[in-house]
Amino acid sequence: MIYIPCPDSKSAAKIAKTLIERRLIACANIFPITSVCRWEGKISESGETVLIAKTSVKKAENAINAVKKIHPYKTPCVLSFSARANTEYLKWVEEEVE
Repeated sequence: MIYIPCPDSKSAAKIAKTLIERRLIACANIFPITSVCRWEGKISESGETVLIAKTSVKKAENAINAVKKIHPYKTPCVLSFSARANTEYLKWVEEEVE
């Protein structure tokens, strides 16, 4: 799985569709969130949209590299982590990212 905060739902959907078209992810979920961080020396609170992308271990690095090229942020957060899932779902993901 890859966690990708985006500035808005439009950019999150664009990234998701691009990764699916390139067969780097099987699917994605998009959620509105509030982010709080220190940015340029000040504490910032803003609305963002998070994209959670599902992919295989083999495709994760390629997906991360693609996100870094198309993401609108200068320094995007692109975190990958492993997760357990039912066998049928994992099979479907593998088939989608072949």
